Amino acid sequence: MATRDRKLPVALTIAGSDSGGGAGIQADLKTFAALGVYGTSALTAITAQNPDGVTAIQAIDPPVVAAQIGAVRDYFRVGAAKTGMLFSQEIIQAVAQALAAHAGGDINGPLPLVADPVMVATSGARLLNDDAVGALCEHILPRAALITPNMDEAAILAQRPVEREEHLEPAARIIYSRFRVPVLVKGGHLRGSSEAVDIFWDGTIVRIYSSPYVAGKNPHGTGCTLSAAIAAHLARGCSLMDAIAEGKRYLHRALDESLPAGKSTVLNHGFDPMPLGGM
Repeated sequence: MATRDRKLPVALTIAGSDSGGGAGIQADLKTFAALGVYGTSALTAITAQNPDGVTAIQAIDPPVVAAQIGAVRDYFRVGAAKTGMLFSQEIIQAVAQALAAHAGGDINGPLPLVADPVMVATSGARLLNDDAVGALCEHILPRAALITPNMDEAAILAQRPVEREEHLEPAARIIYSRFRVPVLVKGGHLRGSSEAVDIFWDGTIVRIYSSPYVAGKNPHGTGCTLSAAIAAHLARGCSLMDAIAEGKRYLHRALDESLPAGKSTVLNHGFDPMPLGGM
């Protein structure tokens, strides 16, 4: 493999397609590109959606999902990966098996995985089957380098209400105790808060990541974009906590510089793009 290819940071997204372009694979690849990272993908489902809602979902056959992961990892030195919409128990098992089959085969050893436990779209559409939650908890979350639930997802994983800022840290501690991997509970949808507050817990360190709340803008795909940005910075060689801080900074700018499109606003993923492989 050429020396230039070794130096180029590569990230992998394992997620669903959003036909509206705001979330899922589309948001992830835009984020990777904006942060100077070469993006690869494994598609888990095709959705018909726009910011108003999801009208149809077609899952990809699990062996095809696994084959996509294998094809990418057989060829590229992947520096980090993220999961988003996994949809079904069968797809989750295929993803877990494909990741395990290549364990240790990438640059710098085992592949850091940012697991965004996508369960329900902002519009309310189910993006993870009810019988797949257990499979996600058994096969994906325990092998992650970071889990990034929003408040609704954290409530499911912690099995307790997560509605106010004081609920974030206890939820993070409970989720960590279940899976023994670092957790970032996202409080971006806190009502009445002037700050977008996320709480990190890794069993040793509590860290608060906050940024000014961007009023009047609530574009589709913020969770996907944040997890993709964290994965991109991990692929670039950042430590986990630095990757979170840089990812949070990127999302804030993309939100702050949102642009009108269609009937609403969309994240501006390319507000100040890095050259591919650049610093």
